[in-house]
Amino acid sequence: MHERQSIRNIAIIAHVDHGKTTLVDAMLWQSGLFRQNESVPERIMDSIDLEREKGITIMAKNTAINYKSVHINIVDTPGHADFGSEVERTLTLVDGVLLLVDAAEGPLPQTRFVLKKALEAGLPPIVVINKIDRSDARPTEVLDEIYDLFIDLDASEDQLDFPVLYTNARLGTATLDLKQSGASLEPLFETILTTVPAPRFDPGGGLQFRVAMLDWDDYVGRLIIGRIVNGRVRQAERVAVVHRDGAVEYAKVTVLYGYEGLKRIEIPEASAGDLVAIAGVDAIEIGETVADAENPVALPLIRIDEPTVSMLFSANVSPFAGREGRFVTSPQLRERLMKEKRINVGIRVEETDSPDTFRVSGRGELQLAILIEMMRREGFELEVGKPTIITHQEAGRTLEPMEYLVIDVPEEHIGAVTQKIGPRRGAMAKMVNHGTGRVRLEYRIPSRGLIGYRTEFLTDTRGTGLLNHLFDGWDEWQGDIAHRQNGALVADRTGRATGYAIDHLQARGTMFISPGADVYESQIVGENSRDNDLDVNITKEKKLTNMRASTSDEGIKLTPPRSMNLEQCLEWIREDELLEVTPKSLRLRKRALGGRRRF
Repeated sequence: MHERQSIRNIAIIAHVDHGKTTLVDAMLWQSGLFRQNESVPERIMDSIDLEREKGITIMAKNTAINYKSVHINIVDTPGHADFGSEVERTLTLVDGVLLLVDAAEGPLPQTRFVLKKALEAGLPPIVVINKIDRSDARPTEVLDEIYDLFIDLDASEDQLDFPVLYTNARLGTATLDLKQSGASLEPLFETILTTVPAPRFDPGGGLQFRVAMLDWDDYVGRLIIGRIVNGRVRQAERVAVVHRDGAVEYAKVTVLYGYEGLKRIEIPEASAGDLVAIAGVDAIEIGETVADAENPVALPLIRIDEPTVSMLFSANVSPFAGREGRFVTSPQLRERLMKEKRINVGIRVEETDSPDTFRVSGRGELQLAILIEMMRREGFELEVGKPTIITHQEAGRTLEPMEYLVIDVPEEHIGAVTQKIGPRRGAMAKMVNHGTGRVRLEYRIPSRGLIGYRTEFLTDTRGTGLLNHLFDGWDEWQGDIAHRQNGALVADRTGRATGYAIDHLQARGTMFISPGADVYESQIVGENSRDNDLDVNITKEKKLTNMRASTSDEGIKLTPPRSMNLEQCLEWIREDELLEVTPKSLRLRKRALGGRRRF
């Protein structure tokens, strides 16, 4: 096996909000990629609007820098468990990982998940303890926790002998010793060169390129992104495509791109170890191999963990369908979902008995909510049902997915949290108090026990709590779990909501809409204060007469309606309810549109 010393491929892995993208920003700046006076946005790798709004990375992206004549390819990965398939794919592109851990929070569930995948792949780690400038930073204790985590995950002796750096990604400094403050990220660059092995390849082997990501370019069409494991590829060359079932097709490389900084640049050829994007190969899926046309040899397929949550997506059939969206028909919905299935291997799409309804499965609520939000912004109108967990049958037993749940809350909120987790079948595994005023609670809980809990949790902890969870295998059915306790206030006719009607209904519960909003029969306009559903007339107007009344000049006082985002709406609905999603509106409604048919 030969090595290419001029290349290093590394992935940055971490839990949500531990500073991956900020560190990549600093690495790009210090590599001399930008001019001193160039205007560059913060978290430049978060190029999708949703990523900037939510402050999380959703799609893995790669960039490249040059340091001391070595080309370093860096892959920025998502930190949320729901996007774990992105991490699993990107680990096939690299030869080492940079594990980033918050100096105050320490290793969290997703840290465990991404590290487990990296150790299983045999990748050497570099540990970076970030945010050492935090007032509650405890880097020494966090390092001990990281060692415990490595041992717990059965790391080999070589993997346990990892280098440790302490960084402040916001300032762009790194140091090997806490007693000495860092001046730049040079110690990090040097550690990458010495720790991450150069790409190895068989000089006698033909072309082998595994597809890890798919993209689209308006000029050249579909792009396949991955790493050349063996051989070389040139522009205009004929190649073979080896599919999952072993079938072989042939294609021609029309354009070949390499990476330099944040740009894709056209290159004439690339060889083993390079991360490249290829145009011209259309009939290929993620995990399949582009091989030598004369002697096609496939690489092992990428293994992706099973989905745990599913939802029904259907075309919008409400009375207000087609008012706000451009894509409203079931064939358009089907085409969009099948496109997502090809690009995102973490998503599964299945046909159902109904031609306009599709079952979409994924890793978690957030992953499916992100898909819905992206479709909504593209102009789609659709209806989605309540998220449900996927069960397995084994030896006559029903198995359901379990989650490893870590909750970090101020001490005064422990009672409120434990009181809610109990009925959701959560079993406490560990409780840690670091003496900082915050307590860490660890539970094993069924995945369905978490559906609808996040909003309650934020309310109970006054927004100060942190809640993270990770798939933790399958276990026997844990018993029934109560969902929403309150019923719904349902509009009994189509019309426009009035302040007069809302004023009289406020005593019945919490309203979801404002005066002047258009409503239709069976639309949910509020939450009942009791556990039953209640039909209400929200379009009632005050009768006008030419007689003066003692109440004629009374002003009405309306409580502002409860505004729920997409994730909160998905958590709120029951089995007999749907969420209507359009580019401008989110409407909750009963499945049956007619009042008499509902009861």
